[in-house]
Amino acid sequence: MSLFSSSLLRLAEVVIAEARAQKLRIATAESCTGGLIGGLLTEIPGTSEVFERGFIVYSNRAKQDMLGVPGDLIADQGAVSEAVARAMAEGAVENSNAHMAVAVTGIAGPGGGTGLKPVGLVHIAAARENRSILHEAHRFGDIGRTEVRIKTVEAALELLRRLF
Repeated sequence: MSLFSSSLLRLAEVVIAEARAQKLRIATAESCTGGLIGGLLTEIPGTSEVFERGFIVYSNRAKQDMLGVPGDLIADQGAVSEAVARAMAEGAVENSNAHMAVAVTGIAGPGGGTGLKPVGLVHIAAARENRSILHEAHRFGDIGRTEVRIKTVEAALELLRRLF
């Protein structure tokens, strides 16, 4: 029995198989998902061949200390922003032995949202060495904390797939 749905497990299998085929190592940088992306990837047997590490950077300080996200960027743009998600993804690649990384930062709820940054807003970025960084913003809505987090995991792996 797995913590994750069969569709998420299949998606993780595809990501792991593609990384293995291309001999690429993956890192994750997670805020609002708290390690769920790494947890899903490690449900797949043989993941150790490609999953390099996961950064759980829930606090702003952790984003700075572990990933090198500039404090002034967080102060100017907010932790839940495209710029911070991009910096997190780049920082995960730079601070690991991974070739590519996916990063997520968002507001899972039930509180913490504002008019400009409502509950359910998530920024996802994926970076690969010597390639441009991909970014998506999702507005999942106030659908419940667990559902926002699970939808973020799925969207993050889908974005990562586009870097292969």
